[in-house]
Amino acid sequence: MREQELNRLIDSLIQQEHLPDTYRQTVADVVLPLARDLSQQAGKAAYPLLVGINGAQGTGKSTLSLFLSELLTKAFDCPCARFSLDDIYLTLAEREHLAETIHPLLRTRGVPGTHDLLLGQQVIEQLRSVKAGEHVAIPAFDKASDDRFPHSRWAVVEGPFKVILLEGWCLGAVAEREPDSLDTPINTLEKDEDADGAWRRFVNDRLATDYRDFFGQLDVLIMLKAPSMACVVEWRTLQERKLAQHRNGAPKRGAMESVPPNRIMSDQQVQRFIMHYERITRATLAEMPDRADVVIAVGGDHGLAAPVYRESI
Repeated sequence: MREQELNRLIDSLIQQEHLPDTYRQTVADVVLPLARDLSQQAGKAAYPLLVGINGAQGTGKSTLSLFLSELLTKAFDCPCARFSLDDIYLTLAEREHLAETIHPLLRTRGVPGTHDLLLGQQVIEQLRSVKAGEHVAIPAFDKASDDRFPHSRWAVVEGPFKVILLEGWCLGAVAEREPDSLDTPINTLEKDEDADGAWRRFVNDRLATDYRDFFGQLDVLIMLKAPSMACVVEWRTLQERKLAQHRNGAPKRGAMESVPPNRIMSDQQVQRFIMHYERITRATLAEMPDRADVVIAVGGDHGLAAPVYRESI
């Protein structure tokens, strides 16, 4: 792709995502080099590369995934498909069943145990095997209704692909190795609503079994590293305030999608919501940087530092 065409593509994406002009420098310093490296590795692989993007809420996973996908496909001749763990949440009915039979906190989507990993595996296998001219339907979840969109509303992509991007807040997370560490609550949600630890043990068991196997097939793990848990809470609170301000705007993929007024959380509700994810988020911030293939530090201002590679990818 010629430089002029590349600049037009980048400008179009920045406008589409309502990003500041300064994001052009982020693309130049972070996204383009990463896309180039991934395209080179994909060119050497015998099968489509499965790339995972981990990042706490508000770190910009969806934005990075979108830019990487578009740049890989259009600038590096490396066709790319993408989806999110958010796309494969269990249906509302399935989570309500878990809430009734295992623990009430499992009605809230997000933690390990609330995803349809069989569906996710099916999508990955279809994306890896799809041939020229064939199509794959990508699941979609409607956060406004807290339920999966009907199949007729799923996006359809045409293969083949050289890279598959999968992003999610707990992507690549590992189970706590010391069972005793689950005994002590780390916040009021765990203390008051999971006093016997049954919910957090269920979540940890899922991380130690089927999620471990699902995450284990990643060829590359990229981590967007938030500066602290406090920043994650602050960012998620700001996101919810923006939702309140723009709920009547055009729907947008990710945290800024349009939702009904009764689905918008107060600051206090956001605090409780984040507590569902706090244990895994804290553990991941502490241990994942040492094993992720690529770590991109996210500043308090949401700026992205240059990628740091554990090894050459």
